[in-house]
Order: sequence, then structure tokens, then C-alpha cells
Amino acid sequence: MATVNIYEAKSNFSQLIARAEAGEEIVIARAGRPVAMLTPLPPESREPRRPGAWAGMVTIHPDFDVLPDDLADVFGAAGERS
Repeated sequence: MATVNIYEAKSNFSQLIARAEAGEEIVIARAGRPVAMLTPLPPESREPRRPGAWAGMVTIHPDFDVLPDDLADVFGAAGERS
């Protein structure tokens, strides 16, 4: 198990994440005293993203982009107004 100080962890965060993904546990220390641990997640926690998983669950109201007249004037909006 590797130990790195906070400065090194901030400077090499991407590399530490890659090491954790590969299965390594990394202890993060402040002034030589362990304060946190970076560990890999179990494989089932890293399920790949499924595009469209939220399809049909999000609704955008038809007047989503309509500004009230007072705001349209302030921002100089040339689009639809209420």
C-alpha cells in the first residue's frame, strides 16, 4: 500500500486514480500522518453508462425558453416573450 502526501496527491491526481482503478490502495497523508485512503470501487459499481437510460423521464415544458417581458427587455432578447 503506497502512501503519498497531500501535495503529491494534488499534483498527480490523475495518475493516482489510474493506480486505484488498477486495484491499488493509496493512503493520503498530511505531514506524514494518514488522513484518507483512495481505493478502487468494486467492478459492479463501475457499470458503463447506458445512453438513453433517462429517456421519457425528463420533460421540458413548452414555454421553457419564453422570457417574461421585463426580463426580455433587460437582456435585449429578440425571441419569444410571454
